[in-house]
Amino acid sequence: MQWFGRRESDNVEDNRGGGGGRFALGGGIVGIIALAIYYFTGIDPSQLLNQVSDSSRVQTEQRANEPGAPEDKPKQFVRVVLADTEDIWNKLFNEMGKTYQKPKLVLFTDYIQSGCGNASSATGPFYCPGDEKVYIDLSFYDELQNRFGAAGDFAQAYVIAHEVGHHVQKLLGVSAKMDEARSRLSKRQYNKLSVKLELQADFYAGVWAHYEQSIKKVIEPGDIEEALNAANAIGDDRLQKQTSGHVEPDSFTHGTSAQRMYWFKKGYETGDVKQGDTFANAR
Repeated sequence: MQWFGRRESDNVEDNRGGGGGRFALGGGIVGIIALAIYYFTGIDPSQLLNQVSDSSRVQTEQRANEPGAPEDKPKQFVRVVLADTEDIWNKLFNEMGKTYQKPKLVLFTDYIQSGCGNASSATGPFYCPGDEKVYIDLSFYDELQNRFGAAGDFAQAYVIAHEVGHHVQKLLGVSAKMDEARSRLSKRQYNKLSVKLELQADFYAGVWAHYEQSIKKVIEPGDIEEALNAANAIGDDRLQKQTSGHVEPDSFTHGTSAQRMYWFKKGYETGDVKQGDTFANAR
């Protein structure tokens, strides 16, 4: 993917190194100090820690912007990919007579507090409809390559485009329908609906890739194969077989490898948002 020197989005929040989760009183020296602060001053220690965290984050960003500071290429890459999603979805929403509201993308390390609650790196990249932000610990990309064998910058871009696809669903009212269905469906029934939601996000990622090619002209040979390889690597059936040795379709939440590849490819080949109704399609 050709991304060097291209427009970078301003909608990236860098919380790496500063932490983003709620402070939790625990054992050890840190827990003892925290309890002492609260006992003698009545001050919530999380407020002090958040102030230190914010100060540390600002200092880190200032150092990164100093002349001669090393380039943060992973962050630059993320900002370029997010900028492309902004341009493309803004165009598509305009064609639908709608306004595209840009999401924020939050970089974090280890754990984060989102509008949907606390999350750790183990959660993987996710989108929170509550605050309309995409969250990602960039260490996931190492896992994507080393554990799942899905290497390449376009595989990484696909992950971001998929999460932005969930934001598109929020703006189009799909997420609200899912919330309504959650209260009246069994876990098994909701899992089936969740699969359709995830496959639609894969389709939207494919639509994004279509316009990366036709408008941006930044896709290089092998890029689409990288995205399809990533979709294949993180299918529910493949992951379950790797971890437990057997597959339980009733517990699927994201779709099989074949389904994820199919819907990404369909989005890429058609570029037509109207053809992404995974809820009506039985595949």
